[in-house]
Amino acid sequence: MIQTDVLIIGAGPVGLFTVFEAGLLKLKSHLIDALPYPGGQCSEIYPKKPIFDIPAYPEVLAGDLVNNLLKQIEPFQPNYTLGERAETIEKDEEGFFTVSTQEGTQHRSKVVIIAGGLGSFEPRKPPIPDLSYFENKGVDYFVKDPEKYRNKKVLISGGGDSALDWTIQLSSIAEKVTLIHRRNEFRGALDSVEKVRQLAKSGIITLITNAEVKQLIGTDSLEQIGVRSLEGDQLLTSDYFIPLFGLLPKLGPIANWGLEIEKNAIKVDNALDYSTNVKGIYAVGDVNTYPGKLKLILSGFHETTLALQSAYQIINPGKRHTMKYTTVNGITGFDGSKKEAKKSELLSI
Repeated sequence: MIQTDVLIIGAGPVGLFTVFEAGLLKLKSHLIDALPYPGGQCSEIYPKKPIFDIPAYPEVLAGDLVNNLLKQIEPFQPNYTLGERAETIEKDEEGFFTVSTQEGTQHRSKVVIIAGGLGSFEPRKPPIPDLSYFENKGVDYFVKDPEKYRNKKVLISGGGDSALDWTIQLSSIAEKVTLIHRRNEFRGALDSVEKVRQLAKSGIITLITNAEVKQLIGTDSLEQIGVRSLEGDQLLTSDYFIPLFGLLPKLGPIANWGLEIEKNAIKVDNALDYSTNVKGIYAVGDVNTYPGKLKLILSGFHETTLALQSAYQIINPGKRHTMKYTTVNGITGFDGSKKEAKKSELLSI
């Protein structure tokens, strides 16, 4: 069982910043996310999309924001359970919560902070017969370990950044990569589109546009994929099929945790600390709701800062904490490293 001070459900921008705020309070964090990597929507859906309302950044790409947050929390050495969805929660007589994932991984903590954005993300599945039968038998909705596809035949379907990026990356690993897209135009970054078209022109990958996957064939595992295009139907030999059509946000199992829900969001006390109706559980970011709620990343940063001040008292009852500015106190990592501001650089407050 994994034990931590603060258990964070969701590794998007707000979840990552929660690690930072917890670290300032000397609290250890562990994050759970259904995606196989941190960043939430910013990593999976629009990593190349510019964001304009992050303080001190006139413009920052979503993917760069995630990378900067990951760098910011490095001193606090967070741990992760990625590619697993939080399913159940139980509270024992000692006041500890046990959160289990669909894989059976258990986590124990006195404080749970739900920073799940719009909820857990489930892959958008194409309407292909027998698709579910081939899940874990050749059909993957996420690329968790690229080495899995080394020297294998891989067919990717989709037209966004994820499909383009994985086509590029796997082209140097897999025996053969085929990209199928139902249109001739792509929705991804222009430089990625150009790279994919160049790879196709060079014969490194196979690109089939104005086409769709219609059939999966195999016995114990995937063997062939039926593709329908303007040029007719064809069967392609393939070991793996990776449909990348985006993700569907759902509150998921969290809706069954006894929390007060309103319009697919968790009600919190915004006048105090963004706590839920269950003591010890907080909700921050887009997953919560309260009068005047604004679904902005910067709002989530504010919410989790106040939630951690309250959570500290649950973890350390009766212990007083005096907040100090980081410009004065610096940042001390769990490895003993410390970042300090030069006295000449301190602000007059």
